[in-house]
Amino acid sequence: MQIYLDYSATTPPRPEAIAAMQSVLTQLWGNPSSLHQWGQRAATVVEEARIQVAQLLNAPDPASIVFTTGGTEADNLAITGVARHYRTPQHVIISSVEHSAVAQPVLFLERQGWEVTRLPVNRQGRVNPRDLEEALQSNTVLMSIIYGQSEVGTLQQIEVLGNILRSRRGSTVLFHTDAVQIAGRLPIDVQRLPVDLLSVSSHKIYGPQGAGALYVRPGVELMPLLGGGGQERGLRSGTQAVPAIAGFGVAAELALAEMPVERPRLYGLRDRLFDRLSDVEGLVPTGDRLHRLPHHVSFCLTDTERITGKTLVRQMNLAGIGISAGSACHSGKLSPSPILLAMGYSESAALGGIRLTLGRDTTMADIDWTAMVLKQVLARLRPELAIAKMLTMRAGYNYEH
Repeated sequence: MQIYLDYSATTPPRPEAIAAMQSVLTQLWGNPSSLHQWGQRAATVVEEARIQVAQLLNAPDPASIVFTTGGTEADNLAITGVARHYRTPQHVIISSVEHSAVAQPVLFLERQGWEVTRLPVNRQGRVNPRDLEEALQSNTVLMSIIYGQSEVGTLQQIEVLGNILRSRRGSTVLFHTDAVQIAGRLPIDVQRLPVDLLSVSSHKIYGPQGAGALYVRPGVELMPLLGGGGQERGLRSGTQAVPAIAGFGVAAELALAEMPVERPRLYGLRDRLFDRLSDVEGLVPTGDRLHRLPHHVSFCLTDTERITGKTLVRQMNLAGIGISAGSACHSGKLSPSPILLAMGYSESAALGGIRLTLGRDTTMADIDWTAMVLKQVLARLRPELAIAKMLTMRAGYNYEH
């Protein structure tokens, strides 16, 4: 039995998106910047997809959608595109639980002399609006707060935070949010949300990898990351990846149409998985249970056996179930999750984070089977690790004496 529960990492492209891509690859393969009929047919595909993505965000002007290669590039374009307007370093505000696609470009700015405030979060991973009010400075030019946290599932109060910026007399602070985990799962209305820049990604909504978009509110000016042919209104030079964009557009259109049914279904599956695992000693839910992504379940292990999330991922994979760990492994070294550390968890707990994310193909039977298997894996690992620890201690004792 094979069960995929890592939909926050990527989603399988849906057949309709694949069909759209195949059509472009075989029939509509022209360069959309070319003036002849082959180019104009490809340009039509791009503009149709732009309309579809704009509708997913309820953006009245499709021209506000700038296609990128994914959410990471969209985040970088938002952060760096604002910063490049200033000759001297200014002040930026982010949360302490941002995705690395935001945290890293902001760190780069900090190394160039920019002031950076990283707003703390509570145990559930939420920013306190009062901390934002206190952090604002006369030279603040940008705030970037993630909408739905990919590792722990917590939703931020984007409307409240944005309104704090807009309520300041004469404020020109721009507000960016990474909505990669939100799009296609919860409604997004950029006409209502007080945001200026918003990032989304194709492969999180059953479109292909290699396409994403940045919503840019009309009137907001950005400096491009790339110089070249001036595609995407000069904000993203380079020939557009028409097949990926076509698949992205179809996926966006279908996600919007299916959301009223899919969202409550995911809520039910999510809550069932939390309930099925609620009796496992030492397995502690992370993130905000009330203000949470509809498809997202996450835990950390706080017991003394030091079972890491990476170990659980491997063991679940052997059982045919795909989940992810909340901690990152770089060059063979397992590192505690910076997200969980920022939320106040210990280093050992931050090493034991796991995430199970659900999608279109997830069934009730998948949920029940996964809960049973995870319980069995933990029941097997705990005695094994306890024995290994005891043997290690004995070996150390005999060595010393």
